[in-house]
Amino acid sequence: MAVDSALAHPLLRLQRVAKNYGAVRALRGVDFELRAGEVHALLGENGAGKSTLIKVITGAHRPDSGEIIIDGETFSGLTPALAQQRGIACIYQQPALFPDLTVAENIGLRLEQGRAAQRIDWQKRRVRATELLTRIGSTISPDTEVNALSMPEQQLVEIACAVGSGARIVIMDEPTASLTRREQELLFAVVRELRTRGVGIVYISHRLEEIFALADRVTVLRDGESVGTHSIAEINETALIRLMVGREVAQLYPPADRVAGDVTLSVNQLGCTSSGVKNVSFEVRAGEIFGLAGLVGAGRTEFARVLFGITPADEGEIKLHGERLTIASPQDAIARGIAYVPEDRRRHGVILEMPIAENMTMAIHPQLFPGTWLRFGAEESLALKFIRELAVKCSSAEAPGGSLSGGNQQKVALARWLATKPKLLILDEPTQGVDVGAKGEIHRIINQLAKEGLAVILISSDLPEVLGMSDRIGVMRGGTLTEILPRDTDAPTVMAAALGQHDKRGVA
Repeated sequence: MAVDSALAHPLLRLQRVAKNYGAVRALRGVDFELRAGEVHALLGENGAGKSTLIKVITGAHRPDSGEIIIDGETFSGLTPALAQQRGIACIYQQPALFPDLTVAENIGLRLEQGRAAQRIDWQKRRVRATELLTRIGSTISPDTEVNALSMPEQQLVEIACAVGSGARIVIMDEPTASLTRREQELLFAVVRELRTRGVGIVYISHRLEEIFALADRVTVLRDGESVGTHSIAEINETALIRLMVGREVAQLYPPADRVAGDVTLSVNQLGCTSSGVKNVSFEVRAGEIFGLAGLVGAGRTEFARVLFGITPADEGEIKLHGERLTIASPQDAIARGIAYVPEDRRRHGVILEMPIAENMTMAIHPQLFPGTWLRFGAEESLALKFIRELAVKCSSAEAPGGSLSGGNQQKVALARWLATKPKLLILDEPTQGVDVGAKGEIHRIINQLAKEGLAVILISSDLPEVLGMSDRIGVMRGGTLTEILPRDTDAPTVMAAALGQHDKRGVA
């Protein structure tokens, strides 16, 4: 039976918690409360203070002032060991598991408290791991090495560890960022099961639809302060966005006042056997945003990689401005005027340790530094131009990429390819993991680029984004393009096409 969170006692309470990093005030007297049997969402733009608050709760950072109250006991600060003793567990977006050990070994290392020389009961360890995985609805084998698990499966192992530790306060930081729809539903079921057992869950996500599906209450942080706590039944999406950004976001999707020009890209029966892409045919015009929708695994990213020469096509043809091309590598694509901003900006988009200026100019180093000439002034000038035009929030062009918020990292990744002066820009999940304010800014930039005549292919799992930004929408399923739908298409029609349940209108 579920706990009535309105009547439950507070498991955790933060009062006037503040934290400074030098001159930067990360938290400015935050108040927060988590009750037993409650899912309490924590929202805010990147840089609002969510990560710092998590570090305070888990004991990674000690607050400069304020109180942390756990089950009525007051602390001025915690250590990781003390937080764990008090039943606090955190499940991060990137699980902290040992990749070369088995699932049972990872769970055992996390939960067992034996002495260093104590003999391990391997059978008992396997049985316990199996029991914990079964409790959360997972069928993962305890003997599987973690490096063989998908990211969602690794997150389930982290949840099993939290359940096994007897955690009463569980923090979930963007837990669905890399999950498929089915995996999201499994996670939601686990969250609801934990709630019925009286566990308090702090749930952090940029996806507002998840907040309304799961949360009992929501607290919004802005500029290091808590600006409101509300019952989820008493607030709507518009009000939440207003609290997060401190202003109305009236036009998250810019008006479609673009005029399409001549055909920029034409692909006919394009395919790549190794990546499962086959029989893809469509055109994109200058000044047009062509959206690519489809379920996870439909082949959208695989198609982008074929077009960019990462996995070259072995059938069909590609034409750019009417000229037939052979794209055997990314270098061929770049030379022909095709740019690709990939889905995973941390692995393929931005080098976190490298300065912003170098990140922005990496794709055109041969032009900037011909022969033995080092033209650092030209590099800085170009970087400052993009920082200004894309409104990148940074301390300087020499600041490392890792110092930026997710939205600003995405702008840097975009600037790198704009520097090549492309004719066609492929954007794969351009707003994944960024906050509402940054999402609106990125949409504005994409719209402006299209208005200036750039042909854009927009790949997104965010269906409202595809519907709001695209002039036409191509739907992929099973590695091929099954339909092309007009801008005024509604979400049910796109989903029906993605599931193969929509009457085919053909592709145009």
